[in-house]
Amino acid sequence: MNKTTTPSITSIDRNWFVVDAKQKTLGRLATQIANILRGKNKPTFTPHMDTGDFVIVVNAEKVEVSGKKASQKLYRRHSGRPGGMKVEKFETLQDRIPERIIEQAVKGMLPHNSLGRQQFTKLKVYKGADHPHAAQNPVLLKS
Repeated sequence: MNKTTTPSITSIDRNWFVVDAKQKTLGRLATQIANILRGKNKPTFTPHMDTGDFVIVVNAEKVEVSGKKASQKLYRRHSGRPGGMKVEKFETLQDRIPERIIEQAVKGMLPHNSLGRQQFTKLKVYKGADHPHAAQNPVLLKS
């Protein structure tokens, strides 16, 4: 009978990937990123461990959505105070804080527990084409 092996924390090697969001569909890009953050692209994937890699997303302001979502998709946040609900459309959020769009899409695809929060810290999203992680020698991710 074969035994299931669990990788030790020291044996997990983490790679760095760069993803260019230019002219990519938001949902398809987010699932690809979430799978890499979770480590589902590796043969050593373990659901209860963080075996994933780091992901750098550049050109976040150039991500696209299909149909009428640009004018109809809403992003909500609440201050916690009575009447503190703020609602913003995709278009205005893309002009103001384009990084938040990708971050929220990926965060919703990760586990909603402490493991998902730990995996989310390995996501780095930037507005332009430049990023400060050149020392990590990231590999361009082919989609």
